[in-house]
Amino acid sequence: MRFDTKIAVLLRDDLETWQRLNVTAFLASGIAANPDLLGEPYADADGTRYLPMFRQPVLVFAGDADVLAAAHERALRRGLPAAVFTADLFATGHDEANRAAVAAVAGADLKLVGLAVHGPRNAVDKVLRGATMHP
Repeated sequence: MRFDTKIAVLLRDDLETWQRLNVTAFLASGIAANPDLLGEPYADADGTRYLPMFRQPVLVFAGDADVLAAAHERALRRGLPAAVFTADLFATGHDEANRAAVAAVAGADLKLVGLAVHGPRNAVDKVLRGATMHP
């Protein structure tokens, strides 16, 4: 099935494995804040219910700090919904501290380690120019 929209996570390519997983999880939760992107809850044959997940795949990409900065700027310019994860967030321990760490830095000066975007397929492809699929 081909979707008209795309959900993508872009990670800085020099992160440690645990950081990549942590950043991906946090960024995906930001995109999931849009309930229209979620499917129906799951249930197994025994009737045990599970949480809903995205209706479409989430593609994960990698790039260096310059690719991330450019993707951030392009996403903002195109008005795409985005979630950010900065290097400062590795030192915080909860949501309020995370938001304060981001709020303390001008957008152009954020030390991005991850970015998630959702939008029309072509627009997301343009935002991700220079990134490669995560290995």
